[in-house]
Amino acid sequence: MNKESTEKEIRQALIYTARTTAIIAFLFVACGTIFICTLFFNGQPDVVTAKTKQDVETGIAAVNVKSQVVPADAWKAPDENTIPADTKYGQMIRYGKELIAHTSKYFGPNGSIARITNGMNCQNCHLEGGTKLFGNNYAGFISSFPKMSGRSGKVEPASARIAECFNRSLAGKVPDESSKEIQAMLAYMKWLGTGVKKGEKVFGTGTEKLKFLDRAANVKHGAILYTSKCQSCHGANGEGILDEDKLTYVYPPLWGKHSYNDGAGMYRLSNFAGFVKNNMPYGARYGDARLSDEEAWDLAAFVNSQPRPHKDQGKDYPDLLKKPFDAPYGPYADKFSENQHKYGPFAPIVTSEKQVKLTTK
Repeated sequence: MNKESTEKEIRQALIYTARTTAIIAFLFVACGTIFICTLFFNGQPDVVTAKTKQDVETGIAAVNVKSQVVPADAWKAPDENTIPADTKYGQMIRYGKELIAHTSKYFGPNGSIARITNGMNCQNCHLEGGTKLFGNNYAGFISSFPKMSGRSGKVEPASARIAECFNRSLAGKVPDESSKEIQAMLAYMKWLGTGVKKGEKVFGTGTEKLKFLDRAANVKHGAILYTSKCQSCHGANGEGILDEDKLTYVYPPLWGKHSYNDGAGMYRLSNFAGFVKNNMPYGARYGDARLSDEEAWDLAAFVNSQPRPHKDQGKDYPDLLKKPFDAPYGPYADKFSENQHKYGPFAPIVTSEKQVKLTTK
């Protein structure tokens, strides 16, 4: 009896030990799995929540940013050491660069030469002094003039194009085109374009031509993007941030009375979207974009939906067939609405324009 009792107790002890071991092993595996999942998916719930909220509010799904490759032979600005030293021409080049970088210091609301512009600088749109790829650089600027302007319907010199920027992008008055300042800007631009021949295709000039969306640009989605990616520098009301000297902007205003007017090139959505794609948020470049094409279109649409100074454009594009597809003001040679010309979808407009031009040849 004692022997049987002892064997029974041993069996029960073995069963208990086996069960305990199994439970401990199960708990160990479960805890390990949870730990690994925590490491792997760390931070993901917030991303999923953000995407879901974005999809629900705008119907626009988050997309990946595609990488870009800069060609090995892409244009680069000449070394500043090549600017002639101690010569009048060299001084003009350097003065021109200074005017491009700090335009408002000389022509802004508190300018030392004249108070004729909104306070923005030329390099707010022509980034890094007009040297950045797809940042409206000046690589082929001088070599492309004189040329026919579809907007004015006339053959224009380079100085006239600078005057238009003062009138539209800087929302101000036009300085004397023969002035020392305009000539200095031209000297700087000519130096930057050293070696670029007339008609030569230079990679990275202007802004990138993004693929059209199959929908209109979404202003509401753009507003969400602006709040998360742009507001910290450009302000909740697009007012920008003034430098300590109160003469120029560290970050320019994107709308309001101190921003570009509705006759500026940046008010065309394709121009601004291409600019945003490769230059915003701060630190982005071609080859290191922070936004997808879709995000760039929507963000540009939001900014350009905001109030800004008005420019009388009644005499623009005397030949309506030369009017850009995204010129956001009528009249037009087609029957598409002003709203579609501003926000898209643009593909139907471009297709229609091609057909019209073929029939009028």
